Amino acid sequence: MHQLFKKLLPSVAVALTVTISSLPMPARAQTYPIDCAILLCLSGGWPASVPCTRARAEFIRRITPWPVEPPLQIWRCPMGASYETSPSSNNAVRIFEAFFQNNGTGPRQSYPHRDAVAPIEAAWQTPEAADDPVLADWALRLIQDRADIDISGPEFNFVRSIRVFDVRYARQRESGRDGDCNRSATVVLGTYGIQGDFAWQRSSIAALPADHVGLERWGQNCPGIYHRSVFVDWRDYEGNYGFEQVNY
Repeated sequence: MHQLFKKLLPSVAVALTVTISSLPMPARAQTYPIDCAILLCLSGGWPASVPCTRARAEFIRRITPWPVEPPLQIWRCPMGASYETSPSSNNAVRIFEAFFQNNGTGPRQSYPHRDAVAPIEAAWQTPEAADDPVLADWALRLIQDRADIDISGPEFNFVRSIRVFDVRYARQRESGRDGDCNRSATVVLGTYGIQGDFAWQRSSIAALPADHVGLERWGQNCPGIYHRSVFVDWRDYEGNYGFEQVNY
């Protein structure tokens, strides 16, 4: 499987480059399978190529507030279709085929329809909303669709390795009246399920990865801290670790 991924990556990069350059500018955004590119490029450790550079840029853009989106939206990469008479059971081949699949339905929405997303958007638009239990509950119950093929095998562990830590705010300061240290923080964690479904859950400062920067003095005496960031990390197909952090 690993060798197949390594062989497919250069071919996919060339094919995507040719496809994109041949499309009229208004149509490119709708026909370019960016989530298929993210899926394959992430698995290969983001190899150097124009399509993978664009895929990684979109991956990072999605965690750049506001709102914070799932960086990989695998439900927008139609892997279920196959050009073979007998569809291959090899999931790496399915990923490759997805680059050239066009079912004419246009790109899937990143979020549910407007009537369903309105309270979710409201819950994530302002840091003050984190204190509202009703809005926070809407936001944390957001669950996305999933892959249209079975990705429960170990070759797709790299999808399930992706974690998104949204530090909505972290405040630490000394009380001027009694000298106590006041600390408060709201951290949520986005993870992927067995079939690529995405969900948010409550998390904490203590759960942040060691590579996260900005809260090193949290809990030490009481230096003044105000911090907001989104941190995403992952492991590629070979298990190599990678991460990105966006401060705001």
